[in-house]
Amino acid sequence: MAEPIDGSLLPDGAVLLDDDVVVGGVSLRALAEEFATPLFVYDEGTLRARCAEAAAAFDPGVAFASKSFLCAAMARLAHDEGLCVDVSTGGELDIAMRAGVPGSRIVLHGNNKSVDELASAIEVGVRRVVVDNFDEIGRLASLVGRRGRVDCLVRVTPGVEAHTHEFIRTGQEDSKFGFSIVSGDARRALELMKATPGLRVHGVHSHIGSQIFELDGYREAMAVVADFVRDDDFDELCVGGGLGVPYVAGERAPSIAQWAAGLRESARGHGVDPSVRLTAEPGRAIVAQAAVTLYRVGARKALEQRTYLAVDGGMSDNPRPVLYGSGYEAFDVARPLDQRPQPVRLVGKHCESGDVIIDEAWLPAATGVGDLVATPVTGAYGYSMASNYNRVPRPAVVFVNDGRARLVLRRETFDDLARLEA
Repeated sequence: MAEPIDGSLLPDGAVLLDDDVVVGGVSLRALAEEFATPLFVYDEGTLRARCAEAAAAFDPGVAFASKSFLCAAMARLAHDEGLCVDVSTGGELDIAMRAGVPGSRIVLHGNNKSVDELASAIEVGVRRVVVDNFDEIGRLASLVGRRGRVDCLVRVTPGVEAHTHEFIRTGQEDSKFGFSIVSGDARRALELMKATPGLRVHGVHSHIGSQIFELDGYREAMAVVADFVRDDDFDELCVGGGLGVPYVAGERAPSIAQWAAGLRESARGHGVDPSVRLTAEPGRAIVAQAAVTLYRVGARKALEQRTYLAVDGGMSDNPRPVLYGSGYEAFDVARPLDQRPQPVRLVGKHCESGDVIIDEAWLPAATGVGDLVATPVTGAYGYSMASNYNRVPRPAVVFVNDGRARLVLRRETFDDLARLEA
């Protein structure tokens, strides 16, 4: 038996009624009827509030980690609320530029930036290139003579293992990202870049992982990085992202403001000059709680071991459970205040036994075929990691605000999927 869905997992201001849930002043049941399912529903007010919180908590240059969820509407929103946009590929750079984000408000990441990607970034004048390896330094050196100055950060690995899933740890020594401080590669990279005409090094960047609930790992990384740059006279220190969010009842995480305050205190304690800009790259903490995904139940299968409920989406729109064993909650949109005594395995429609959205979801006893089921906290790494497995079109995305819904990404069609056929 589970209590009704915890409202703190829903977007800010969501209202649970006897027979519906209202997000951004719009009925979820009405949205499902108008736009069909599966459907990503983002509350614009929540997105703007989190962006504004990040902009206020960190120094100028704080960036939205667009890998968490990127479309033109999201890039414009983040820019409007005072954030830069962090991109890691040519495709992400392209859509940020198409959205009207100036190059000076874009930060380019990536552990294998191509010559074309670097050339495009230099051409549009990105705010920072976060340099990841020695090969990239060579590529930049070959480009910068023809294209002017490049403002850079150097990504370092501080040797800190964050307490999170191994696939999303990035600060340990054995990582594909960044230059190791311990091995001396980070210092060699800095000296090489300082000696390269046209490359201006503003500071260092570190990132220890994702979905992190405790600040201890960040404090440990700050101690290492602060000691490393003590004599470099840099003007920026970026702590990356990775702040976790609650996905299920009972989980707790610091707010963006609490995270920033803890990092500032740690920076001061380890002797970082107060004039050095402290920046960050929150992504999940901005978009995750802002969205819910709506599904329609298509089949119910009661076995001796358990009951399966199959919905019209699955691992193609939310691969996180398959990749990381991530947990989620579920609720019946027409019965949000009901107790949830029915344990089910909520699965998708794909031809994989592992296509499981929630291993043990709790739903009202009456929930079954034809009902509208929602999973909250799906704003990060759902649509952005979506695939067309089994030739399933990607869902639509709507933003809701002040009682209005606007389509920001239309649902793919079979014709869309066929357009690449040669």
